[in-house]
Amino acid sequence: MFPTDKQRPDPDTLLAQVQAQERRAVRGKLRIYFGASAGVGKTYAMLAAARKLEADGQRVLVGVVETHGRSETAAMLAGLELLPPKLVEYRGKSIAEFDIDAALARRPPLILMDELAHTNAPGSRHPKRWQDVDELLDAGIDVLSTVNVQHLESLNDVVGGITGIRVGETVPDTVFDQADEVVLVDIPADELLSRLKAGKVYQEQQAERAAKNFFRKGNLIALRELALRRTADRVEDDVRAYRVEQSINGIWKTGAALLACVGPRPGCEHTVRSAARLAGQLGTEWHAIYVETPTLQRLPAAQREQILNTLKLARDLGATTAVVSGADIAAAAVAYARGHNLSKIVMARGHPTWPWRTPHIKGMAKLAPDIDLIEIGEASTEPAAAKPAVAEEPDGDIDSGRNKRRLLGYAGAVGASVATALAATPLLAYLDLANIAMLFLLVVVLVAVRFGRGPSVLATCVCVACFDFFFVPPRFTFAVSDFQYVITFVVMLAVGLITGHLTAGLRFQARVASHREARSRALYEFARELSGALQTEQIYETTQGFIQRAFRARSVLLLPDDDGRLLPPPTAPGGAKAQLSVLDTGIAQWSFDRAEVAGLGTDTLPASRIFYLPLVAPMRTRGVLAIEPEQRRWILIPEQRQQLDTFAALAAIALERVHYIEVAQNALVNMESERLRNSLLAALSHDLRTPLTSLVGLSESLAGSKPALSEAQLDVAAALHDEALRMSALVSNLLDMARIQSGEIKFNLQWHALEEVVGSALRASGSQLKGHHVGTELPAGLPLVRFDAVLIERVLCNLLENAAKYTPAGSRIVVTAALHGVWLNVMVYDNGPGLPHGREEAIFEKFTRGERESAKPGVGLGLAICRAIVEAHGGSIQAAESPAGGAAFVFTLPLGTPPAMPDLDAERIGNNDE
Repeated sequence: MFPTDKQRPDPDTLLAQVQAQERRAVRGKLRIYFGASAGVGKTYAMLAAARKLEADGQRVLVGVVETHGRSETAAMLAGLELLPPKLVEYRGKSIAEFDIDAALARRPPLILMDELAHTNAPGSRHPKRWQDVDELLDAGIDVLSTVNVQHLESLNDVVGGITGIRVGETVPDTVFDQADEVVLVDIPADELLSRLKAGKVYQEQQAERAAKNFFRKGNLIALRELALRRTADRVEDDVRAYRVEQSINGIWKTGAALLACVGPRPGCEHTVRSAARLAGQLGTEWHAIYVETPTLQRLPAAQREQILNTLKLARDLGATTAVVSGADIAAAAVAYARGHNLSKIVMARGHPTWPWRTPHIKGMAKLAPDIDLIEIGEASTEPAAAKPAVAEEPDGDIDSGRNKRRLLGYAGAVGASVATALAATPLLAYLDLANIAMLFLLVVVLVAVRFGRGPSVLATCVCVACFDFFFVPPRFTFAVSDFQYVITFVVMLAVGLITGHLTAGLRFQARVASHREARSRALYEFARELSGALQTEQIYETTQGFIQRAFRARSVLLLPDDDGRLLPPPTAPGGAKAQLSVLDTGIAQWSFDRAEVAGLGTDTLPASRIFYLPLVAPMRTRGVLAIEPEQRRWILIPEQRQQLDTFAALAAIALERVHYIEVAQNALVNMESERLRNSLLAALSHDLRTPLTSLVGLSESLAGSKPALSEAQLDVAAALHDEALRMSALVSNLLDMARIQSGEIKFNLQWHALEEVVGSALRASGSQLKGHHVGTELPAGLPLVRFDAVLIERVLCNLLENAAKYTPAGSRIVVTAALHGVWLNVMVYDNGPGLPHGREEAIFEKFTRGERESAKPGVGLGLAICRAIVEAHGGSIQAAESPAGGAAFVFTLPLGTPPAMPDLDAERIGNNDE
């Protein structure tokens, strides 16, 4: 028995499966031990599985396992090979992290990686542990790992709403879904609370806090339900993938998914609502479809719109909707149910006295005996009349045109039959009656191809009558002299009807395929046009043109400004604005702010004639597409709506791409400007340093020539010397900033005492600090700190000179230091006028001064150099109000662990003993 087309698997699906299998063949396997919360035994179960695999002869390497002080878990590590951790320096501390390079060098068949959602310390290769795991899998290494339900990205906010605690470390759901195996580790909530009280989850104090917050019984029950449901969803995906892989068409009743069939009968809304209630009671998904046959395509416009409204109701109630084309309703519905593994079909019950109203149920029962069929009874009360949801223009012109085409088809069928009879009459002397009958059959086929099923049936009847009247003896009467001609009439009528039916069906299928091909071609052309768009105007014109051609609708693309307010549509080339008839920017703004559709055919302001579709890109909403269709019913067709959503998604992605192109171009311009400025600063600094050094030396020589110069000349020489020194300091600042930003400075990090550097800075800044009261408040016993003494001295000098420059003579300037955790805080403050309000951060920018217009010397680089040096040491610097009411600058340095100092007294005693 050969498989039918419906049983034969899709070649594209098979190709995708083969490609996925090839990728998995060279990639390691990932098994995740999944639980509702900490303490359920995930790590223990992972270690137990690892020990069993090692007992079977497989080599196992422990990459990372967190025991959290649990003796039972620690005991399971005995005998397993451990990978030494890698120490990462961060803020003066050494943090033990997973050594991925060592693991890749060893290439074990299996490695254990506990806590998949862990965040690695800064300086590691990857910021997240699951990224380490992904690299191990790419190297062909199998991985066992663990994760809790609160760490899944899609459930993170749900768990936060239940427990009141938002977990910061998450794992993308794609990592969980793409795992080769997920093992659920589950225990009841009461048993987990007992383990918590017994100290098997956390230590005593931590366990008490957990029992009062996260580990409440209600929280644990809810988390357990989430874990079970998420695992069930994962298993359901595995079942669906296996069915596709094995080309299984039969229904597996692993779930209770429903399929509601919507038809042209009144009262289908009751069927949809009943299916929605049943799906809610079963806690399962459900679908709703409408099978459109060639006969149903000829329904009146009002009845077709009623069907589309019913599908919209189903979609609003949570169903997945679709319009399926097919000649047989029962076969199409069963095929859809098998393709989506829907074990129950729900449809309205036929009229009890009209058995011919229920052939579809009988057909489904015959085609799919393994599918449950549920009949929904009639509603207790029927509405008097269905009122349209919105006021709409009458469809009289549309129906009138359709009726004219239908009447024209019937008239053409009659005319073609009569014309064939008249044309064949002269041929009677030359052709046999059988050949003339073939001419009539040809006419029936041509009428079916051109006008459809109804006219072909009429053409068959007229052709049989004409054949009897004009050609069968006795001619020109409907009497039949030979009984054989009766058989000829019956066969001719049957052949004509069957031929017309099949031809009309093929015509319908060809029309459906043509519509699908047109939609696919439109999407392809639209994507191709957008791929070459580099400006927003190009995207606007392309989108508007394709919407006009594909949907026969006018459209406007509304884009936001920097504040998120939609701008009015641009002006068309002709000078008039490209506006719709009744564009409402308020509705468009509502749709943009909430990223939801509004207007025509929606639940939000459905009376509008315009459909507002937000352009939602991966990063944010990029605008709103306002569409005014010629007919409102097309917006309700699921296929049309899906295509429109795809158009909107492509336009949104194109807008986002253009936006980031502009961002990248601006960033490139800024980088080039910064590089040019740094190069100019470096060049000026190098060219000015030599003459300035000579000028300082000459002015110093002049100031020392007292016998040869008068007092006035000595004063001029001293002033010249001071200005030369100030100019030299400015040039040094420019050169230092250029060297820091170019990365040319090499740090000489050594362990120093802060007191020595402070004293050196005070001596170097002595001339600038004249007339000020300078003090230090350095506590005894400050530890050694690892830094570059020359650069930190430069920081202190700049801060002291800055304080002296902006405070009046006689002000007090103080340098203090204090320990704060793992940091050493150094502060330089004064009792002067203080900092400009609101510019505490701006003064650290290059070429920014405390007073924008001032006669005080300087170019605004001192504080910028301080920040660059401090941040290069791993610290930070900030400005604030000082304890004395003036300005204060505080910078921090990491303490680290100073080296052990030798015991000089013990060495001296040892030398004396010798």
